[in-house]
Amino acid sequence: MKRKMMSFILCAAMVGSMNTAGTVLVSADAEKVITVGYPSSLVPDAFNQVCDAAEEKLGVTIEAQPYADESGETIFRSLLASGEAPDVILYNSGALLSKLNPSQYFADLSSYTELVDKLDKDFKESVTVDGAIYGIPQSSSQVGGVLYNKEMYEELGLEIPKTWDEFLANCDALKDAGKTAVIGSFGSTWTSQLVFLADYFNVVAEEPDFSAKFEAGEAKYATTPAALRSFEKYEDLIPYYNEDCAVATYDDACTMLAEGDGAHYFMQSQALSNIYSLYDKETVDNIGFFPVPGDHADSNGMTVWPANAIYVNKDAKAEMEDIISFMEYYISDEGMDIYAETQPPVGPFNIVGYKLKGDPFAAVEQMQEYFDNGDTALAQEYETSVKGAGCESICVEVSNGQITGQEAAEKYDLDCYKMAVQLGLDWEE
Repeated sequence: MKRKMMSFILCAAMVGSMNTAGTVLVSADAEKVITVGYPSSLVPDAFNQVCDAAEEKLGVTIEAQPYADESGETIFRSLLASGEAPDVILYNSGALLSKLNPSQYFADLSSYTELVDKLDKDFKESVTVDGAIYGIPQSSSQVGGVLYNKEMYEELGLEIPKTWDEFLANCDALKDAGKTAVIGSFGSTWTSQLVFLADYFNVVAEEPDFSAKFEAGEAKYATTPAALRSFEKYEDLIPYYNEDCAVATYDDACTMLAEGDGAHYFMQSQALSNIYSLYDKETVDNIGFFPVPGDHADSNGMTVWPANAIYVNKDAKAEMEDIISFMEYYISDEGMDIYAETQPPVGPFNIVGYKLKGDPFAAVEQMQEYFDNGDTALAQEYETSVKGAGCESICVEVSNGQITGQEAAEKYDLDCYKMAVQLGLDWEE
């Protein structure tokens, strides 16, 4: 059976492909209807499965209303402004939400304490604007850090490092044993950023207000030691990369890690899903995960990219009571179990107290401890929309030894200045 699906005039041409995507059918005579909108390029099978269960549990009909997203936020904003937006909408969390002016379009969920009290600190921060809480997580989180090959660690008797010096010592041991200590995949230039991006926990551990000061133009990477350190780490890694790091791709790196041709890969945890699509679960479970180490063993945590969120249209046609019941079910243990059974999570869910059941990826179980202990921090892009357009190329340059970490930080600050000017921020060069 397939979920009843309605389309906007904006995306009529896209609906046919969605009808073949395995959406779930509902009873046509149900009296309570909740419409749900999401980009037509997104086919969230796990989301659909939870919706299907919610329909049976709550006695509602959930109508999918995919919208065209080829033109990005322009189409999305037009949809919201039209007055014909769905009752429930999937959209980004973090800085992009703030940029949208959510109070104009979305319902504040702050008063629904049973719902919002289940959100962990990182996700709650990512959907809070001017004190109002707007969404719940649509999927699991991702984290940034170091994927590592467990067999290689066991072979050399290596311990998970708690400091950057300990990490470099592990790299020396691997190099001395004739192994590739760090996998570089700069042929896929976006991957070059992960050392810098995933190190952000260590920046805010020392400078908790860095993002706010950075967006205000009061702090710079080149002149803030904790932030500069992220670029300096690139210099330290140069001796350990694979010989073909300049041309190796993301898929090449995943293959190297899975087959034991490289020990460490700085990456988001989405790579676990990619490896799972190429190998079996046993291979994926031979891959572990740890945060990018800082300089102090007592400060060790993960940088988190929370999920996209599910928001409520403030002018929803469905009854708010029914929508809240749906949202409470969605992030209940039962709802999350259904989601995880359909799509293996690549990170913990941002739900307080929820534990993955069944047989999750081993690396995700390692991540859970950091979430349970609160040793996490939002990725910087969730806290500010200022990100230099040349970040990838700068990270490649410093990885290749063309510039120093200090020079990279200075170039990045200048790049961010250009972005800040475009955003209308009052920055001094």
